[in-house]
Amino acid sequence: MNRITLQNSRTLSQMAYGVWRLSEAEDTSISANLQRIDACLEQGITTFDHADIYGDYRCEALFGEAVKARPSLRDQIEVVTKTDIMLLSEQWPSTRVKHYDTSSAHVLASVDRSLQRIGVDVIDLLLIHRPDPLCDADALGACLDGLVDCGKVRGIGVSNYMPWDLDLLQSRMKHRLQTNQVEVSLLATTPFINGQIAHAQQHRLPVMAWSPLGGGRLHSQAHQAGSAAARLAPRLEQLAKASGTDTTAVAMAWLMHHPVGVMPVMGSNQLARIKSFDQAFSVPMDRQTWYELYELANGHEVP
Repeated sequence: MNRITLQNSRTLSQMAYGVWRLSEAEDTSISANLQRIDACLEQGITTFDHADIYGDYRCEALFGEAVKARPSLRDQIEVVTKTDIMLLSEQWPSTRVKHYDTSSAHVLASVDRSLQRIGVDVIDLLLIHRPDPLCDADALGACLDGLVDCGKVRGIGVSNYMPWDLDLLQSRMKHRLQTNQVEVSLLATTPFINGQIAHAQQHRLPVMAWSPLGGGRLHSQAHQAGSAAARLAPRLEQLAKASGTDTTAVAMAWLMHHPVGVMPVMGSNQLARIKSFDQAFSVPMDRQTWYELYELANGHEVP
């Protein structure tokens, strides 16, 4: 498994395992989750992507039960988690409306809760989940710097930020931001032209890709006629057959071919699918094949 080096010289596995659907698994027992974690580690996938809200605030704790049952995992994995989204949830009965909260009090309390739920002493990478229109950049920047300085967090990143949002926060921080996690896939190509990936490459920030399979639509057998997924399916299947892999592997190889250093966040509760993630590194990808798939995704050739 390739490793991606961050600005703070720490590394993450190029593929990350996303736990956002962990609470939806048929079997959420400690033993089942340990099997999922082991399947990742056997491939060199050591980075696990969380958010405080996943599974209505339950997924961090489910994963943490496995970590607490096998404490040696703490030295084998990198933990990424996110904060600032507040859901309408029984967990937060005082919340009247879904909103974002980047106040220092909320961020600090959220980090402490994540540490306790996941069962680790430090978060490797803390992401601000969504840009907050009410963000006090001075206060948030100082809070995030303080979390790094006190050792609760090793690095700070953002998620779903546009270049100007990232620049604003960075201007109020002494520590360098480490990544921007955005939705990018063959079914979500906008980041290649809206400045998100160009800005990341300008500042040498790897990009974490959430929903890299378009919410499962890329490997679904039922495609809406005329959709990007329908246009892509025959060529993805052809390339998968030629490389002895599957269409998921081809789609991931396409993402990881970009020089910015794209890190797909893979999510599945099925052990067999988890065990096949690293097939993506067996798929040949060249410039013309990349553009061929890009053209099919967009429905037209480049200008």
